[in-house]
Amino acid sequence: MCSDRIRLDSLRSKIVTAEQAAALVKDGMVVGMSGFGGGGDAKVIPRAMAERARQEALKITLITGASLGSGLDGIMSEAGLLARRMPFQGDPVLRKAINEGKVIFIDQHLSHVAELLRQGSLPAPDVAVIEAAAITEQGHIVPTASVGNSASLVQMAKQVIVELNLSSSPHLEGLHDIYLPAARPQRQPIPLINPSDRIGAPAIAVDPERIAAIVLCESPESAATILPPDDETQVIANHLIHFFEQEVAQGRLPANLGPLQVGVGTIANAVMSGLLNAPFTDLEQYSEVLQDSTFELMDAGKLKFASGCSITLSADCGKRVFPSLADYKDRLVLRPQEISNHPEIARRLGVVAINTALEFDIYGNVNSTHVCGTKMMNGIGGSGDFARNARLTVFVTKSIAKAGAISSVVPMVSHVDHTEHDVQILVTEQGLADLRGLAPRERARVIIDNCVHPDYRPALNAYFEEACARGGQTPHLLEQAFDWYTNLEQRGHMLSY
Repeated sequence: MCSDRIRLDSLRSKIVTAEQAAALVKDGMVVGMSGFGGGGDAKVIPRAMAERARQEALKITLITGASLGSGLDGIMSEAGLLARRMPFQGDPVLRKAINEGKVIFIDQHLSHVAELLRQGSLPAPDVAVIEAAAITEQGHIVPTASVGNSASLVQMAKQVIVELNLSSSPHLEGLHDIYLPAARPQRQPIPLINPSDRIGAPAIAVDPERIAAIVLCESPESAATILPPDDETQVIANHLIHFFEQEVAQGRLPANLGPLQVGVGTIANAVMSGLLNAPFTDLEQYSEVLQDSTFELMDAGKLKFASGCSITLSADCGKRVFPSLADYKDRLVLRPQEISNHPEIARRLGVVAINTALEFDIYGNVNSTHVCGTKMMNGIGGSGDFARNARLTVFVTKSIAKAGAISSVVPMVSHVDHTEHDVQILVTEQGLADLRGLAPRERARVIIDNCVHPDYRPALNAYFEEACARGGQTPHLLEQAFDWYTNLEQRGHMLSY
């Protein structure tokens, strides 16, 4: 079994325990780890590092692709291992530490991280810890369920530690397409013109001499928590599908909609699942995380190809898909996130981008990251990579939260991740607002009329009308703009009555 997975004989002498590998990490180091959206992360070495941090002074800067699975971010945070973390996370324990100022968090566009490392704007990793399905005859690393930033981290790290997951499917080999852009300014265009194009190598190239240790494990991928569509998410999906039908009928979208990018989460996944009963065929996906809905659409014969940088599935879907990867392999590819999220490619392919908002305001500015402007949720992720460069940019959310105490549509967002200039379509269960070609006052009218919950519509109408009477290209009442957040903090409800 080990000889099938480590096919370069000289590397087998580097097999060590997780504790021995963790000892290579020193206090103050920058550590790069594989993992994106809970897929393809190392499973045992991070735990061994956390145990060391409980016993001795050990703090690191951690760079990954995106969030890690199996509660790893929380385990490392609770142990005091993390001094700085980038570029994304999704763990409640780490989130609390970030908002308390105990862990420094750098929230970045996911396509930017490798570029910043390449140009020296971020410190190169001292050690890269990468989960692998196999090591080839050349000593190259075959990733598991994600690529993320792994290829760039391996390229730039002083040492590489491989966590070889013997429980991972051997059919993962051949699924990946590893391509990294050259340094600027001599860089050539990225030669990818179809989601199914393969432009790179099937494994991550590395000089075997730089592999310092190999740790064997048998740990399954962590399961994603994906709630089934509810009545409201189904209505959101219906609004968007009806809009797509109109766009196709009017010739603004092709019959198969063009490549779809769909963000992580229950609402976005519900929108994709809604396409099962929509009149679109030969669908393609050019996205980040491939979720349950990707494989539901493939099984139904609706989706012909999916390109991503990670596969993250619920427990039930994972039990069905991972043992059967051979059946899907000719319809899937996993790329580095620098390529899956690259603005050049999103613009060229004409991607339709569907992402989730925490809230948006009456002019179409979107907040994806901060609750009440201060408390970090997860991070901007890849939504900004696509929002500014997609053929069509869509943000979805439910119109209210916390049993109606919070409106997801407010006079002025408390934090801006996506400006009104990057946002074209907004959807809640109340309806859809098409903002294309509209000036600020026109956008406000369409958003209030179509997206706002009835409980909040009178208050937003009153705000907008008073602001318009005062004047301005983008009318606001600055002394009132954030009253809704003050009301929430003081009264537990955004409205003052």
